[in-house]
Amino acid sequence: MTTTTPGAASAPHKGWTLALASLGLFMAALDTLVVTTALPALRVSLHASLGDLEWTVNAYNLAFACFMLLGSALGDRFGRRRMYALGLFVFAGASAVAATAPTVGVLIAARTGQGFGAAIVMPLTLTLISDAFPAEKRGVAIGMWGGVAGTAVAFGPVVGGAVLQGLNWHWIFWFNVPIGLVLIPLALTRLSESHGPHPHLDLGGVALSCVGLFALTWGLVRVSDDGWTSPQVLGPIVAGAVLVAVFLYWEGRRRVPMLRLALFRSRAFTVGGFVNFFMYAALFGGLFLLAQFFETGLGNKPLQAGLDLLAWTAAPMVVAPLAGALSDRFGSKWFMVAGMALQGGGMLWVALIAKPGMGYSTLFLALLLGGIGISLVFPTVANSVVNSVGPDDIGIASGTSSAMREVGGVFGVALAASVFSAGGVFTSSQVFVDHFRHAFWVAAALSGVGALVALASPGRAAAAQDAVIDLSERSIPVGVGEPAGSRL
Repeated sequence: MTTTTPGAASAPHKGWTLALASLGLFMAALDTLVVTTALPALRVSLHASLGDLEWTVNAYNLAFACFMLLGSALGDRFGRRRMYALGLFVFAGASAVAATAPTVGVLIAARTGQGFGAAIVMPLTLTLISDAFPAEKRGVAIGMWGGVAGTAVAFGPVVGGAVLQGLNWHWIFWFNVPIGLVLIPLALTRLSESHGPHPHLDLGGVALSCVGLFALTWGLVRVSDDGWTSPQVLGPIVAGAVLVAVFLYWEGRRRVPMLRLALFRSRAFTVGGFVNFFMYAALFGGLFLLAQFFETGLGNKPLQAGLDLLAWTAAPMVVAPLAGALSDRFGSKWFMVAGMALQGGGMLWVALIAKPGMGYSTLFLALLLGGIGISLVFPTVANSVVNSVGPDDIGIASGTSSAMREVGGVFGVALAASVFSAGGVFTSSQVFVDHFRHAFWVAAALSGVGALVALASPGRAAAAQDAVIDLSERSIPVGVGEPAGSRL
């Protein structure tokens, strides 16, 4: 087995790596939100309920969260370039199925397939970039990566609205197929192959993590239909929590674990993961609500709703690369704190002023404030996570943080939808806006919690001392807790 040396790539290789990884990220991140402006049309075209609409968003996020660690582990085991191309193929194929879906059930199944492909693609984008750039230049590269993620967040609702208004919702998914067909051969010919430090695939860990995360997210997406206290919600959440605990115990007993628990001894890594959780919980919950507010509450067409969201979602294109570069010099802590606080402040502002028939100009500054906030967090939280671990652990650190992010997104949508859907939400514009305001308060509160969590992050000097440089000496001795024949 061979591995590449982080930061040793040539300049042309670095350029291709950054470009191809960013394009893969763009495609995967775009589909996280591309359906938001299509939700009202899907409700009519496919006779979908509010729960069905939530599933079209969360089926993608559920598969994304459940298989993220598996995607990282497969890249380490079989080669990151090879698995990146495979993830693109799965994603493009599932997009074609979604585009031809005759029923909401088929659409939800296809969205699950997209999420599985994205779970392979997304963590490998950050691993490929981190592998190509040295630590002292990684913030700039990750800042550009974060800018691409922000661009996808920005244009997901716009692309959805434009396609929906000009063609129909099926073309939202056809859009991915030609991009995937172009990226796959370029990835196979232009990227350098690299592997993780461990050739063995932890099948027990894969099974426990996938089933545990699936149960957790399944319970969360049932909240809007059944309520937080129902057995259909509490049962899967409790079972998922138990399985995640068993997974952590299992990993602690493995000689070659899929997830090194010693990573959590790094404060920067742990705080970064939880900031990711709360940022996406607030962001996804807020966008799920806001797109419907513009269309149903204010009566805008889908394209106009997507354009209106740009005040919030376009800022990362400009701010994220700058924040990533500055974090190399000043550290990530205060960018994360300020970003979460600004996102929460913008959401709180929207919740306070929302009313039927209001003009967009009244909302613009509040949305812009929130957009600047997420722009500060996108690249700096990723930089904090990858710089907190040694080169051998960047892949699994990226996958772990990404899994926490996607579970956070599912949690945010579930929590916001449960508050929003209490009662007859579609009976009148005023009732709709009242429910929207209550749910948006919740999204603002999640941002506030994220800001408090970010305060626990170490400063730049402390983060350097806190970083996990080499964990090999902390591993369990050979043979301890590892059943014979358990390695692949």
